[in-house]
Amino acid sequence: MVDEILDQQILPDMQTLAESSAHLANAAEQMCRPGVSPLREAYAQAFDAWIRVSHLRFGPSEVENRAFALAFWPDSRGKIPKTLAAHLRKADPALLSDAKFAQSSIAGRGFYALEFFYFSPEDIGAEPSEFTCGLTRAIARDIAKNSEAIYQDWLSGYATQMREAQGRYANESEVKQELYKALNTGLQVLSDMRLGRPLGAFDKPRPKRAEAWRSGRSLHHILLSLDALKQLALSLSAKDPALAERLEQGFDRVLARAEALDDPRLEGVADPQKRFRIEALQQQVNDLRTLIEAELGPSLGVLAGFNSLDGD
Repeated sequence: MVDEILDQQILPDMQTLAESSAHLANAAEQMCRPGVSPLREAYAQAFDAWIRVSHLRFGPSEVENRAFALAFWPDSRGKIPKTLAAHLRKADPALLSDAKFAQSSIAGRGFYALEFFYFSPEDIGAEPSEFTCGLTRAIARDIAKNSEAIYQDWLSGYATQMREAQGRYANESEVKQELYKALNTGLQVLSDMRLGRPLGAFDKPRPKRAEAWRSGRSLHHILLSLDALKQLALSLSAKDPALAERLEQGFDRVLARAEALDDPRLEGVADPQKRFRIEALQQQVNDLRTLIEAELGPSLGVLAGFNSLDGD
């Protein structure tokens, strides 16, 4: 089970993240106009690759806050635009070196920082200039370096730790618990954050709290995440065919409902007639999580354990 998940999901997906991020960095070096199609396409491919592994927040992703450097979200206090606007005002050329930039605020790094430059530069006061261009290139290079570092750490030892239940894992059960926790937490992020944040309250929806709404990727991220989590769930349940079938049907229903929304930015949260469809999707995600906790956890002999979303 662990070998299959590593060889068919984690390692190929981490390789895709590293390669697509390198392509993004190369594209950013060659062109600087954010509206240029090849640059946006490179950004989209790398961002897609990150979303597909964003639930794997353990091991190499934890080192030096790499995951947060790639994806500082949710940004509940608006630190990203504030940080980027400050960088642009100061226009310090020293910031553009890789070493200096890697030590800068996480809020000014990663995919969500680039989203401002590529899709709403006016929100951070970005105007065409040599420094603006240099800053977007520094961000893209930083993404590529972090993605490559994550992939190399998986290759150079972390995958072996999981295969052989060594290092941070005392036995195979702890490895299974790590993977199960990633699945469970991924579904919680979907429900509480990717759907819950824009839903807000009925009398106070928050459509602009949707993930990556500026680039119209909010629903796309939900679909990518669901697909990746489905593959992990099916692999974890492979020894229980009946449970695997129920999980596959459950994920397929959720995916079908999400696709039917046809609402890229989740703007329907502010429309009472459309809102109930998004709430129904959230409930289906919660139902999936309940099934996984009630049946998959006991099947594997593990518990979800504590995660950072649970609070105190």
